[in-house]
Amino acid sequence: MSERAAMPPGALQHVKVLDLSRVLAGPWAGQTLGDLGAEVIKVERPGSGDDTRAWGPPYVTDPQGQSTGESAYYMCANRNKQSVTVDFTRPEGQQIVRQLAAQCDVLIENFKTGGLAQYGLDFAALSALNPRLVYCSVTGFGQDGPYAQRAGYDFLIQGMGGLMSITGRADGEPGGGPMKVGVALTNILTGLYASTAILAALQARAHTGRGQHIDLALLDVGVACLANQGMNFLYGDKVPQRMGNAHPNTVPYQDFPTADGHMILAIGNDGQFARFCHAIGEPDWAQDERFTRNAARLAHRTELVERIRAVTATRSTRDWIALLEQHAVPCGPINTVRDVFEDPQVKARGLQIAMQHPQAGKVPLVASPIRLSDTPVTYRYTPPQLGQHTDEVLTRHLGLTAEALQTYRNNGVLG
Repeated sequence: MSERAAMPPGALQHVKVLDLSRVLAGPWAGQTLGDLGAEVIKVERPGSGDDTRAWGPPYVTDPQGQSTGESAYYMCANRNKQSVTVDFTRPEGQQIVRQLAAQCDVLIENFKTGGLAQYGLDFAALSALNPRLVYCSVTGFGQDGPYAQRAGYDFLIQGMGGLMSITGRADGEPGGGPMKVGVALTNILTGLYASTAILAALQARAHTGRGQHIDLALLDVGVACLANQGMNFLYGDKVPQRMGNAHPNTVPYQDFPTADGHMILAIGNDGQFARFCHAIGEPDWAQDERFTRNAARLAHRTELVERIRAVTATRSTRDWIALLEQHAVPCGPINTVRDVFEDPQVKARGLQIAMQHPQAGKVPLVASPIRLSDTPVTYRYTPPQLGQHTDEVLTRHLGLTAEALQTYRNNGVLG
């Protein structure tokens, strides 16, 4: 019995995805669809594959401590996929990809704008072959506009899209200056928007019978995800500035020092602030007209924050959290990544899983956060080794014989 057949059906068990993408945004979308039950065929370059396979150390190691050649980075975005190595710069490889696309519901690619047209693998060519195909293109800047031909990278987009201008400590403060987020957040958000758009296009196809082209740009996503900061500018006509861990619209909502480190206060309304004041033994603050209402606290932010800092520094993080949770005041520690995976809530939710790797044995992965009551996420395929499923997929989907596969391999078309 195959890995796929042994698992319960997922919400997208009827969907076939051809994933021509690499690095993070496209693969994240493909992994999300795969987690939901879709069959995802990852097409990679023979010999090297997805760029992130080499983005290490750290690498996955086998039981003898030897590297498998698979980086931790690659492992984060390629679960529930089957790897097929095809050189589609060659006519024979292009034909194989076209034949696969003819059988698939979705294609994901993140080549430069127009980059696949030279191989006859662009939307126009493949939709003529398969009018039901949902074709998702992920680029840095989109299919049109003056930057359309530029390459886009997450770090670059975090800067151009405004995120770095509001991330980090203010100029003039120790450590002040623009700062990127600690993960490639624009890539991940683009991957999530891509999976949402794909599901919408599949739903539309159920009514129209036609697929469509999805044009997703990292810069578009970065601007869209400025969220309240973008709207603060559009309505207030004031350019948001870096505020460290403080919040532009509510106070107190930031980190505070404790006797042994730091903690976070995330107070979102006046009632929570009043409870906080009583809990820390400063009930008069809740009656002080400078602090009673959030708008007043914003106006007197500096004075209030200094007062709170003086109080929070007197006890440990653990003691404060225990006290404030009793008063329903939102608060928490600033965990290291090690702390995260030791957290009892993270453990209770099963956010670390283990899967069987063909070389390394059991390997740890981070679980999907999606919880569906009737069609739960399933973990069918460990992030595949390069070309692991080439023969299986091409035999099952295209009916290629062992002799045909070997001929293609001898000619360099398959890895």
